[in-house]
Amino acid sequence: MVHTPQTRALLAIGAALATLIALLVPMAGPAGAAPAPGPLVWSDEFNGAAGSAVDQSKWRFDIGGSGWGNNEQQYYTNSTRNAAMDGAGNLVITARRENPSNFQCHYGTCQYTSARLLTSATFTRAYGRFEARMKIPRGQGIWPAFWMLGNDIGSVGWPNSGEIDIMENIGREPNTVHGTIHGPGYSGGAAIGAPYTIGGAFADGFHTFAVDWTPNLIIWYVDGNEYQRRTPASLGGNRWVFDHPFFMIMNVAVGGYWPGYPDASTTFPQSLTVDYVRVYAPPTDGGGGTGGRITGLGGKCVDVAGAATANGTAVQLYDCNGSAAQNWTWNSDGSVRALGKCMDVTGGSTANGARVQLYDCNGSGAQRWTFNSGTGQIVNPQANKCLDATGSSSANGTRLQIWTCTGGANQRWTRG
Repeated sequence: MVHTPQTRALLAIGAALATLIALLVPMAGPAGAAPAPGPLVWSDEFNGAAGSAVDQSKWRFDIGGSGWGNNEQQYYTNSTRNAAMDGAGNLVITARRENPSNFQCHYGTCQYTSARLLTSATFTRAYGRFEARMKIPRGQGIWPAFWMLGNDIGSVGWPNSGEIDIMENIGREPNTVHGTIHGPGYSGGAAIGAPYTIGGAFADGFHTFAVDWTPNLIIWYVDGNEYQRRTPASLGGNRWVFDHPFFMIMNVAVGGYWPGYPDASTTFPQSLTVDYVRVYAPPTDGGGGTGGRITGLGGKCVDVAGAATANGTAVQLYDCNGSAAQNWTWNSDGSVRALGKCMDVTGGSTANGARVQLYDCNGSGAQRWTFNSGTGQIVNPQANKCLDATGSSSANGTRLQIWTCTGGANQRWTRG
């Protein structure tokens, strides 16, 4: 869901352009099942009585009929006719063809009401898994979404704040949902993302939509199946604006430049039913850092050669010995540290075979790493390549490098 008229007006042709861009920017890395997330840090299970309002300590409402930058037709209210518990553990957000209070919209007297809930005043966070289990509505011109905006939107504006669309569906595509990012130079019709399609209509049942978000990497899942990754390398030289806190939004829009407008085939009311929304910390988010050894091929440890602290010291495999040169801390900024310095890709290279070294910590993409507990891969998102034991050797002194992720044993690691 985009918020600037000048950019969203392009979406009459932008849907086709977005699809083309998705094809030109390939999915980075192998698809797979979602790994286990970190600890649960926020949730709403929507267990209120039937007809009751949402918990206002967690959700607030956007209200109005301005068109929201997209020529949408609904008036968003805070009424329980448009957002309420169903008494069965769900929140139901309902779009209705009605105007009980003579609401005025940007095009005149409003024809529809709906709701848009957000956490901007109650919960913001950088990084983690953001997940919701939902049953979406259906019909031409109906546009449900679960998405996030940067909490600095009030000061820097959109799209500089960044936008992460975890799930969007437009009614004319019943089998398809979209995951997208918007930022400076890649917003509106030029947004970067990809669709995910199933054999039947998403509205026929509940599905789980999620992103895993870590420094320099966002991964999208539907029902636990990964379908795309985006890193700074996906942006064609544009700026990555996803390293600060965001807030969540859920809504059902009616009409707009992208979905088109209701027609004779569209029935009302239409509802987005939400079983839960949950946010988990990243598995590697230890606040001040979690420490221990990293073991790989042949049971050997990731080691700083000679326990030296000079910049450029080789990172290698070596017999595990419990020394400080083999004690690595994983930090919430994405860095992996030993002996007071950071694991670093030499020269910030993204090429296969670039050596891994120890270097002064500087916050660059060459020093950011993610660990996938499901595959055992340690990935440098800037390069979208895996930490790799050169030549598949487990001999003492084997240099570590980055290489295209293959799933090989020389790219599988165990922490702790």
